Amino acid sequence: MQVCVFGAGAIGGHVAARLLAARSAEVSVIARGAALKAMRSRGITLRFNGKEEIHASVPRATDDPSTLPPQDYVIVTLKAPALPGVAGTIARLLKPEGCAVFLNNGIPWWWPHGVDGKGPLPLLDPQGTLWSELRTRTLGCVVYSPNEPVEPCVIVHRGANRWVMGEPDNTVTPRLERIVKLFDAAGLKAEASTDVRREIWLKLVRNASNNTLSALIRRPLAEASGDAELRRIAAGLITETMNVGAALGYDICTQVSVEELTARAELKGGPRTSALQDVLQGRAMEVEALLGQTQAYAREHKVPVPTIDLILPLLRALDGSRTA
Repeated sequence: MQVCVFGAGAIGGHVAARLLAARSAEVSVIARGAALKAMRSRGITLRFNGKEEIHASVPRATDDPSTLPPQDYVIVTLKAPALPGVAGTIARLLKPEGCAVFLNNGIPWWWPHGVDGKGPLPLLDPQGTLWSELRTRTLGCVVYSPNEPVEPCVIVHRGANRWVMGEPDNTVTPRLERIVKLFDAAGLKAEASTDVRREIWLKLVRNASNNTLSALIRRPLAEASGDAELRRIAAGLITETMNVGAALGYDICTQVSVEELTARAELKGGPRTSALQDVLQGRAMEVEALLGQTQAYAREHKVPVPTIDLILPLLRALDGSRTA
């Protein structure tokens, strides 16, 4: 089986290290810059449980996808803003029967496929390139795996290790079963879902507050847990995201509570959120996937979201300041 990991950041490095160490597929990695240089010289290192370590050499590492053979699976770990620009590249990498597995935070670009008959989401796929190239060749994946690179291709993993995968039409297909089996065999605890959008929304209600607010205050929420006003804003983001999800048919109030999620945000320890890592490194944040598309759905379904309406412009301005 030919498998390519597209991106070697925190999540991509974790996945690549485990797949390479398992040796159950021919694994290649697409990276660039310092990550590619480090990968070629000393491979990928994954540290977890405080003391355990996996080290894997990377025989096929490149910044030129055209040099790779056709792939059965492309594991895409790039952030949402980068995806439209590589839609054609991913499509060309795949075998005719191959598929891409998107490991992203927030609402994914493929969300309407198989459920409402609508076309692409302008905030996530402005030109519809992902939609036209990949919508029938895509699997979704919800990632519960906190990771942080401490140097290029040295990843520290703390906490959960759960990977929930699903087809956009909620069926269980051979291609879904194969990739779940591959991940599971490599120590990536994977499972197939027949309602992957519900799983996405369960994760989104966490990220809507933790990721966005940690980016704005430039530190983990746990470090500001004594701030009552910040807790109130976090609770507002969680509540409104839940309400929008319910309007879309994903009422998750029976599975998790606002109080529980707010309390979790105040727990100390663990790596920084992905949005906080992005803003500190001057990288594009997944603003539209985390909050922008939620607001768009709120407008469509006439759900009031005053906290999102306040925080979203601030996030967009912060993200835009990277190029100022």
